[in-house]
Amino acid sequence: MRYHDITKDDMLNGDGLRVVLWVSGCNHYCKHCQNPLTWDPDGGLPFDEPARREIFSQLEKPYISGATFSGGDPLHPANRAQVRELMREIKERFPEKTIWLYTGELWEDCRSYAGLRYVDVLVDGEFRIEEKDTKLRWRGSRNQRVIDVPSSLAVPTADGRTAEPVLYV
Repeated sequence: MRYHDITKDDMLNGDGLRVVLWVSGCNHYCKHCQNPLTWDPDGGLPFDEPARREIFSQLEKPYISGATFSGGDPLHPANRAQVRELMREIKERFPEKTIWLYTGELWEDCRSYAGLRYVDVLVDGEFRIEEKDTKLRWRGSRNQRVIDVPSSLAVPTADGRTAEPVLYV
């Protein structure tokens, strides 16, 4: 996995003050994307031990609400395994902190991703310039959803189809 930045004390990418990991790699290529530099999975820097320590040192601060994974796309094939492992470690060390994940994938397509068990809130869907709305909280366009993952995963489906996600309030 590679990354472009680690943002500290961020208040735009999730609830409260957060540390944000901006990963490299995205196959969505959204028109007017805010981070086209993150599309290349070989761009940025290798995610190494100093970067990992930087995230954990931020999470040790009591005023930090949690971690956010953005990019690029944390669910890009180049990122999935390491993102899942990092989220697992965050949840083990800081169970009181929340994890937010931004992806261009839809809930219906990524619901079975094993790493979602560590995610508290998922913001799904590609950014669409024709649905851009600067008044929205935590998302850029009206098609994107802010999803309460634990509640959504708990919704039973009798026929095996994907249940509608529970939206985060």
